[in-house]
Amino acid sequence: MAAMAVMRKGFWMRLPSLPVVLIVLAAACILPEAAIHLFPYPDLVRGRLIQNFAFWPGLVKGWHANYPGQAELMFLSYGFLHAGVTHLLFNMITLISLGRPLAEELGQGKFLLLYLLAQLGGGAGYALLTTQTAPMVGASGALFGLAGALLWTRLREGLRDLTPVEALRDIAWPVALLIGMNVVMYVALDGRLAWETHLGGFLAGAAAMAVLWRRPDDASA
Repeated sequence: MAAMAVMRKGFWMRLPSLPVVLIVLAAACILPEAAIHLFPYPDLVRGRLIQNFAFWPGLVKGWHANYPGQAELMFLSYGFLHAGVTHLLFNMITLISLGRPLAEELGQGKFLLLYLLAQLGGGAGYALLTTQTAPMVGASGALFGLAGALLWTRLREGLRDLTPVEALRDIAWPVALLIGMNVVMYVALDGRLAWETHLGGFLAGAAAMAVLWRRPDDASA
């Protein structure tokens, strides 16, 4: 019992170290899924959320919107809905693992801007490249943007500070994570993988990081 109490105390002591922006983003993703399971008729609730807040490619091509501004709002709102608990859980673990170092590096305001720009980029990638009419949901566009931002910083640091071997070794884990993310999501979603969203988010995140991030020696130059 004493050991369990110590473990619980350690867990709660570690929570405050999580940047507030990550807690807010995670809550924004968790609340819709929680509502689906807490309210009666979960299938109906999920259906209504998807109808109104998922990314529908047809809305870009002239489909009739359910409400004014839906075609614009969906470029952000899709990223706060998920296809189920497994999808949500995996994305939240990824958000914390990729987001913590970036939030600490950029500061919370710039990190939030990076995240939202990557989410917009993910929606744009899906709108431009998909041939499907099915709706798309999930935070993976923004998460691939975070991965793109991390890779950009590693590559830039590698070009300036590291040998080629050290640079390759330094970026090996995010590359492996990217591959793992795609494989796991492909399996979890029964092959319904929105690679267009991943690509758009990745490119947008890398481009945003190129503008937002400055190394300390750059800032003092």
